[in-house]
Amino acid sequence: MDREPLRPGILVISHGSRDPGWVALVDEAVAAAAQTITQATGPVPVLSSFLEIVDGRLIQDGIDELLALGVSDLFVLPLFVSSGSTHVDDIMQAFGQPPAGLREGELEPLRTGGARIHPGVPINDEPEIAELLLRQARELSRDPFREALLVVGHGSIEPVFHERWRSSLQRLGERLREGGGFARAETAMLLPDEAADRLREMRSRRPEETVIVVPAFLSQGFFTSTVIPSRLGELEYEYDGRAMLPDAAVPRWLARQALQWMQRMRQAGG
Repeated sequence: MDREPLRPGILVISHGSRDPGWVALVDEAVAAAAQTITQATGPVPVLSSFLEIVDGRLIQDGIDELLALGVSDLFVLPLFVSSGSTHVDDIMQAFGQPPAGLREGELEPLRTGGARIHPGVPINDEPEIAELLLRQARELSRDPFREALLVVGHGSIEPVFHERWRSSLQRLGERLREGGGFARAETAMLLPDEAADRLREMRSRRPEETVIVVPAFLSQGFFTSTVIPSRLGELEYEYDGRAMLPDAAVPRWLARQALQWMQRMRQAGG
């Protein structure tokens, strides 16, 4: 008997915001990725949905729309910074995936209408995003051999997730250090509150080095403009508060993840 033809659909899930500008940045990135995917494979439905806040465009809304289009296989791509995000675990548990740790997901099970679910992974230290952040760091750099990087992410205090955040930030920092020829790279999380202590340690150990603070955040907003500067206080550092969006590296990463998934599906015979 012939195998049912593959009818792929791609659901990009991000957190959501009350700021229409934040939502627009995400939508623009997803639209650009969709165009790249369509050019490479022909028409494939790609939707942007949100974990919370954006009424009418939540995860179940996106699933329902894709199911109405006849999708048989759904690639769930979390547009989050790290696999340490408990939000990503909540989302994947709601899709029927096993938990990353011991915590129970906070979302109700999603209705997927029999579609096969294929979970993607967050950004972590993916090369497109590392190159983006390196470009931004270089614009603040004068002499990388005498400069250190402090990569700051949201973080988590939850077991398993804290370690995942730590690992992804460290890998990202090492990519930046190696790519830019910087003296060293350190990492810090906002949760737990460790950024100021880490920066103070860096300045104390090697006061001759300039520290460039690199925010690992999807978009500019409260954390990049208010929380990080307030946590670091009057300590000496270089910082411009820029985030990943609206850089074209984000839709390139989205498109690559989706295209690689579709290639794997074709190789497996659908």
